[in-house]
Amino acid sequence: MLRLILAEDSVLLRAGLGELLDRGGHRVLAAVGDATELVRAVETERPDIVVTDVRMPPGFRDEGLRAALELRAREPSLPVLVLSQYVATAYATQLLTVGAGAGGPAGLGYLLKDRVGDVAEFLDALRRVAAGHTVIDPEVVRVLLSRRSADQPLGRLTPREREVLALMAEGLNNQTLAARLFITEAAVVKHAGSIFMKLGLDPTEGNRRVLAVLAHLRGSAPA
Repeated sequence: MLRLILAEDSVLLRAGLGELLDRGGHRVLAAVGDATELVRAVETERPDIVVTDVRMPPGFRDEGLRAALELRAREPSLPVLVLSQYVATAYATQLLTVGAGAGGPAGLGYLLKDRVGDVAEFLDALRRVAAGHTVIDPEVVRVLLSRRSADQPLGRLTPREREVLALMAEGLNNQTLAARLFITEAAVVKHAGSIFMKLGLDPTEGNRRVLAVLAHLRGSAPA
């Protein structure tokens, strides 16, 4: 069971998410409607994970995202799952680049709200983020890949390597990734090694999957 803080300005969606999470065996410690209440609730309740909308009162721009980044800066070990109505790659990039830079092992996630409609998929993503993984909505990944040119590091990946990286971005492990693509785990390892090489990732770096995802989002290999 996960102990959660839920932040969503829509009363109906907030109630629906709360019920969904309860049915999934989790406990919603507080369900709030704006970013200020979110920060206050996290400070009071000390949850296992935060689930928040991007756009919240009073400006309905990126208040939820900024609150999530503030919380991560204060507590780098806090897992955060951000929900968005639209594919906003700038928000995803900001969350995962700045959030991962906080230095903690905590999970980070960016999902479209449509993903909540698949209850099993949403709850699985929630568990993976809480366990410390990075989870990016596959539609965000698709849009990002479609925008990359051939002269960028991502543009040098083969179609299969792009598929593997996209599934890495969803936070899948090698076994699940292999099953999804109908290939062997050995093939996954081979493709992953090629991806890391083409993105210029240091073989001695601890979490190259996260670095690959961040390179994926930025469109260039890390320095």
